[in-house]
Amino acid sequence: MTATAAATLPALDAQALRADFPALQQTVHGRPLVYLDSAASSQTPRRVLDALLGYYENDRSNVHRGVHELSQRATDKYESARIRLQRFLNASGPEEIVWTRGTTESINLVAATWGRANVRAGDDVIISAMEHHSNIVPWQVLCQEKGANLRIIPMSHAGELRLSELDRLLSGRPRIVAVTQVSNALGTVNPVREIAERAHAAGAVCLVDGAQAAPHLQVDVRALGCDFFALSGHKMCGPTGIGALYARRALLEEMPPYQTGGDMISSVRFEKTVYNELPYRFEAGTPMIAGAIAMGAAVDYLENVGMERIAAHEADLLHHGTERLCAIRGLRLIGTARDKASVLSFEVEGAHPADLGTLLDRQGIALRVGHHCAEPVMRFYGVAATTRASLAFYNTRSDLDALGAAIETAKEILA
Repeated sequence: MTATAAATLPALDAQALRADFPALQQTVHGRPLVYLDSAASSQTPRRVLDALLGYYENDRSNVHRGVHELSQRATDKYESARIRLQRFLNASGPEEIVWTRGTTESINLVAATWGRANVRAGDDVIISAMEHHSNIVPWQVLCQEKGANLRIIPMSHAGELRLSELDRLLSGRPRIVAVTQVSNALGTVNPVREIAERAHAAGAVCLVDGAQAAPHLQVDVRALGCDFFALSGHKMCGPTGIGALYARRALLEEMPPYQTGGDMISSVRFEKTVYNELPYRFEAGTPMIAGAIAMGAAVDYLENVGMERIAAHEADLLHHGTERLCAIRGLRLIGTARDKASVLSFEVEGAHPADLGTLLDRQGIALRVGHHCAEPVMRFYGVAATTRASLAFYNTRSDLDALGAAIETAKEILA
């Protein structure tokens, strides 16, 4: 978003929105909670909690199988949530939205179905140097199984992909390019539309890990041009254990089932099974009904706040937080890409991340320390771990000021 466009949006009142989140009202170790761990899991607004409870209190029944009132209500809400997510992503139709347990399962589904059906010995699977383990290991397993090659798009010290190397990687036998839209460890926003265009020109498909993008940016899968897009509910104000895979219908129609059992079938005989229509052939067994319904409520909540307003507010927070942290002597930001979202990863001279995180927790600051399921990124920067503050629209500048003050206090203790 341009600065001009951002300036025309009505300001987001984060302080008022915080009242929607029960967890943000608590104190930790006698201090008001400052929650800066949304890249791991966002907090949940009352509207989403009410949707979860409403299902269990009023509509508790299985979907797609019952003619009674409770089953009909549960099915209507479950499928309505699918339609809301389809519109949120601007997919062509609800049949392109497959419910999964989250981004990890979504990527594994693509690797196990499309990947096994299309990748052959000698083919190239291309990922980037900044991927989460969930977008590394499934492709490693597939390449080992098929005798294919795992190729890596390198990145600069700033944490930006060296796209000049992508054309070279695409000159072989590329089958799929799988990249994150927003790095969970660095906050880098990658130009996935350009990457998808280059992949398609070389005859490959493109998968986008959207776990960190969907809560922070306005996502339009058709504008991005990706073939697959994976996301997680718990990153975007929804419950844990639910997520989704967007996939172009033409690809889904060609993909074999991921799992088998009830509800993914149309007809079963001992001689032959006929699979269900899309997207149900990829949703075996009783699904996470309450989670899907609540994820629909989370999508509604985010859209009511406004994704453009969220992006503008978080860009201001990121700028403010960057300035505040860079003023601390001995603190080094890790990941300084020109286009970033929601993440401030850093190390503090003389302070082990685990010790720093513990001292910050004692001051009411909740953030993440470790390798963030991105060990190759840590090795690239020559560190074992970083301290990561990750933002959401319910954060304020005062949260980042509190973080800065808490780091300075921790430094004095560790000195």
